Formats: sequence, C-alpha cells, structure tokens
Amino acid sequence: MELPLDHFRLIGVSPSATSEEILRAFQLRLDKTPNEGFTYEVLTQRSELLRLTADLLTDPESRRDYENLLLNGNSGLDFSSNREVAGLILLWESGSPKEAFKITRKALQPPQTPAFGSSREADLTLLAALTARDSAIQEQQLRSYSNAADFLHEGIQLLQRMGKLGDIRKELEEDLVALLPYRILDLLSRDLNDQESHKKGLSMLENLIIKRGGLEGTNKSEYKNYLNQQEFEAFFQQIKPFLTVQEQIDLFLELQKRGSLEAGFLAFISLTAIGFSRRKPEKLFEARRILKKLNLSGLDSMPLVGCLDLLLADIDQASARFSSSSDENLRDWLNSYSGNKLEAICIFCKNWLENDVLVGYRDIDSQEVDLDSWFEDREIQEFIEKLEKKSNKISIRSNLQNQQIKEETSTNKNGDFENLSDNANDRKLPWPGGIKQDYEKIEIKENEFNEEYFKKKPIEFYNFLIEKIAELKFGFGEFLKDKEIINRSPYLIYIYAFLILFAFGIGIGFLRNNLKKSIQEEAIAKKPLIAIDKKQKISEKYIIQEIKKNPSSKLNSIPKKSTSIKTYEFKELNTSLPSLEDIRNLINEWLLSKSNYLAGKSELNLSKIVSTALIDRTIEERQNDIKKGIYKEINSQIRKIDLESQTSSRIVVLVELNYLERIVNNSGELVNETSLNPLKVKYILGFSNKSWKLVDFVSGL
Repeated sequence: MELPLDHFRLIGVSPSATSEEILRAFQLRLDKTPNEGFTYEVLTQRSELLRLTADLLTDPESRRDYENLLLNGNSGLDFSSNREVAGLILLWESGSPKEAFKITRKALQPPQTPAFGSSREADLTLLAALTARDSAIQEQQLRSYSNAADFLHEGIQLLQRMGKLGDIRKELEEDLVALLPYRILDLLSRDLNDQESHKKGLSMLENLIIKRGGLEGTNKSEYKNYLNQQEFEAFFQQIKPFLTVQEQIDLFLELQKRGSLEAGFLAFISLTAIGFSRRKPEKLFEARRILKKLNLSGLDSMPLVGCLDLLLADIDQASARFSSSSDENLRDWLNSYSGNKLEAICIFCKNWLENDVLVGYRDIDSQEVDLDSWFEDREIQEFIEKLEKKSNKISIRSNLQNQQIKEETSTNKNGDFENLSDNANDRKLPWPGGIKQDYEKIEIKENEFNEEYFKKKPIEFYNFLIEKIAELKFGFGEFLKDKEIINRSPYLIYIYAFLILFAFGIGIGFLRNNLKKSIQEEAIAKKPLIAIDKKQKISEKYIIQEIKKNPSSKLNSIPKKSTSIKTYEFKELNTSLPSLEDIRNLINEWLLSKSNYLAGKSELNLSKIVSTALIDRTIEERQNDIKKGIYKEINSQIRKIDLESQTSSRIVVLVELNYLERIVNNSGELVNETSLNPLKVKYILGFSNKSWKLVDFVSGL
C-alpha cells in the first residue's frame, strides 16, 4: 500500500533538520505512543517504522539518495501488508486525519474487509473512529461545518456496521448533535444560487426548532445540553440575516400554528417588514390581525398597532392606540413632546421601523425610513382611498339594515346587533376591525336622541350631528347607486330621508338652548389632546396631505409678523468651561424668548444660543397654535439648577422651574391653564462653532 507520506513527515521533522534534531524527534515519538487502545502488535510495527526512518535520515548517503527521489517526484511511501495499519497510524499522527480516514474506511469495505475478530479489524475500526473525529475537528476549524458533519456521520455508520466501540460511537453522535447549529449556519450562509444547500438548511432549522418545542424551547430534547435558551437565541439572531423576509414569514407562521407565541410576534414583525418595504399595505392588515390575537406576557401592543394605523392613514385610531399604551414612559414622552402629537407618533413609528422591523433580512436593505415616500406612493394612496370608500359603503349598508331590523322588530328597542354581527361577518370584509367600528357607529346612532345625555354635552352632539349629516348625505348618494338594495327594499329610501330631516331638527332644537353656555364651559374644561382639529371629518386622503405637509423634516414656514413685533438678540456663550450661573443665564434667555414668541410678542432670534432643530420645533409649535386660533402665555422661573455631567463638548443640567401656562384663544378667552411647581426639566447643551448652544430638553423627569 502506498501512503501520501514521506519520511520527514513520518517522523515529524522538516527536510532541513539535522541528524541531532531527527534523533530527538525519533525519541519523542517513541515516548509518545498512542494510548487510545491499539493492539501491542501494531504499536510495535509503528516503532519499527520510526526506527527505520531515523536510520535512513541520519545516514548521509541514504538521506542524499532519498532526497534525490523526492526531487524527482517520488513523495509517497510503500508499506507491506503487515505494516499498513502502522503506516496509517503514522499518517494520522502527521496531521492528515482526512486522508487516513478515507484509506481506513476503504480498507474496511469488502472485499478487503479483514478477518472478523482479528487484531487488524480492531485496529482499523478504532483508527476509523479516531480519524473521523479529528477530520471533523479540522473541518470545523476551517468553518466547513457541513463537511465536518459528513465525516462524523460516516464514522458513526461505519462503527454501526462493524458493531464495535459503542462508547466512541456515542461520543461521535453527541458531537454530531452539537454540530447541528453550525451546519445550519454553514448551509444557509452560502450563495443563494446554491438552492439545494439553502433548502436543506431551512429544513434542518425548522426541525431543530420544532424538536426544541418552538422558539421558547419548551420540550426536553437531545439538544438541551448543547444549546440552552440563551445560546439558541444568540444562534438564531446570527441565522436570521441569511433568511429572506418571505422565508421568515413562512417559518414563523408554521411555528405559530404549533403553539409558539414568540413565533407569532416575529411573524407580525416580518409581515410588517414586507408590507412596508415592498409597498404592500394588505400585509399590514395581516400583521395587525396576528398581533391582536397574541397574548404575550408583558407585551404592550398598543403603540405597535398604532404604528400600523398610522401607515394606513388612520390618524385618530393611531392616536387612540398610543393614548391606551400601558407604558408610562411612552405616554409621558408624548405628553411632554414640544411639537404636535402627530409628529411624535411619526417619529416613534420611524424609529420602530428602522431599529426593530426592517433589520435582519437577506433581501431587505436596512436604510433610513422615509414616511413621506410611503404616503406619496401612488399605490398606497389608491389602496387607502379604495379602503375608505369600502368602509363608507359598508357603514351605510349596516345602518340601513339596522333600520330595517328596527321596523320589523318594534319590541326590541336596542336592535339585534348580535344577528347583524353574524350577517356582517358573512360578507368577509377585506380588513380586520372594520365591523367593530361599524358597530360603534350603530350604537351611537341608537343613543343619539338621548336628551339628558346631550343636554350635558351639546358641543359633542353638535360635532356628532355635523359628522353624521355629512356621512348620511354622502351615504344617501351611494345608496341610490346600489340597485341591489333598492330592488330589495325601495321604501328604505323614504325612511332614510326622514331620518336625515328628523336628526337635523332635533339638533337645532338642542343647540338653540345649550350651545352658547356649553361653548364657554367646554373651552375652559377641555384641552385638545392632539394637534388635528376633531371638529373636522378627516378622510384618509386629507390625512395623507397633512402628513406630507407637516413631517418633522419639512416644516412649513411661519408668516412674518408686523414690524411692531420686538426682536431680541443674545450674546454667544464662548467660555470653554461655563459656570452654572452662565448656564442659568442662557436658559433664562431661552425661556424668556420662547415665552414671548409663543405669546406672539416677538420673533425668535436665538441662533447664537439655541440649535436650529430646537428653533424649528418652537416655530412649528407656534404655527400649530396659529392654525388653532390660540396663543400661549407662559411664566417660568428657575428655582434650582444642578450640574449632572460635563465634558468639553456636552453639558447636562437638571433644573426645577415654577411653571404656569395659560392657553388663550384669539378672542381673549381662557382655554386652559396648567401650573406645575416644580416642573423638573433636563437641559442639554452642546459645544459647536466655538460656542455653547442649547440643543435639547426633556420635561417631566
């Protein structure tokens, strides 16, 4: 048998080694005999081969002849049949376990299979197991995990066939199990053109997760000793970027069917990602439906659903979701945000998409989210307008059916909404939540003539009445176009017209007695929660226009005041290490100028001491106040100031203020008053262009 081995490698020296180095290596190899369980006979043959090699290489003439053979291309060594196993052991020891395993495996195959029970069979079987393990280790070091698994698998099969070395076979099986995550990573990280490897990796990943009991790892499996939950999560985060977004959706939906709640949440994230990145708003509906069905402990789903509502241009619903959040920090941030609430929600949604949604996919490039381009997309606009029309039409049909039920069931004052629910669901609406919203409209309609209720809140009734009249007016036109309904019940046209006139007459009667008084009471008691005027019926098309007009990056300019308005200029703070008194004076100048500007008494000229971003926020706040016909009278005094941190480029101070804010309409009537003593605010200053500027603040700490 010829082995790919020369005398220098056999004894473990370089071709330039001296005779002394060769003898020293020879002695070390003799002393370091393999103790894995080889027979005495094969170990004796190994020692004899080492001695022959040492004699050849230490004899100058023999060595010269052998080196000439090497130069002529003769690199292999021939071993007699009784020394083949010893030669294979030396080949394995020389650092070539893969070559040794392949030759050993071949030697154990028919017709070369040694006699059953012979020492040759025992030595070859043991050598096959050892070389298979070392070959796998060598491949792992090269990050060829799939090849490493192949060596282990072949070694296990060989030992099973030979029926020997059960303990070593168990060790190889455990190594193969521990190698599984790395094999999956190896297969999935290959080029997508290698579809066969990619599909195999996906199948192995799904089987691994299922055997573990989902992403949560609820099952006791063979992997528990090698891949605990923390290690699995780290492994899965490494795997995700090698999967496409659709592959992740398919995987997570399948795991969710098997009861994995975490997979359901990841399916929601993946559906949102494909819906936003591929401009498929219908995927957002699917994502929202999945999230609403989840019952994950500790998950505050309201702001996430609110983000989907925002992307679908349902501003009122989005605002309501955020207001319903159980996260106090989020609510405090929204309430203390200096701009309007729509801008705050847009910022939250943008950050959520960038940091949590559009990351970790093979086919989605993580980049800055542009909400403007989303709402400017023609397909998105057409989808939302189509959705709005369908929603209005179904709302009209629901109301008409309700009136027909009231006619036929006079004893049931409240109407049979349960049966209506079943009928409505039979229509299979193309979006979730639509029927529930229609029910709410119907329930309000049942109570709209409750005189005691609307005596207390005539403003709400006025807003409701205007909205309903507009809705009924539009709906009546849609109704006339619906020939199917007309043919089914033509008398409903007259009922519908009568309801419009009746509702209008009732509203005028209530308004005559209560409108004047209630306007004053409502203006004092109620402070608007969001910047959008709720007296206006906002269609999705109008919402898109508003978002496009008022994103944080594209603020409208403010019309110039008359020349009688005062303008203040402030000196820069150039000191490299300003004192607390210097910082107090800068903040006082900011508070004074901001107060005068929001009251309409002066222009802003703070570019020397305040960052452009903070100035833009203040300008936008004033612009929104102008649109609402109000102005703010703010009186704030610094009670206490403490230094939290200071570097050469950043200073943070904590300030306690006596704060009084009065919101007044253009007629001089007080709308709302807020007093906070103290109001705690964190101010942040940055050093830019050789001066300190106020760059941000956080209220309500």
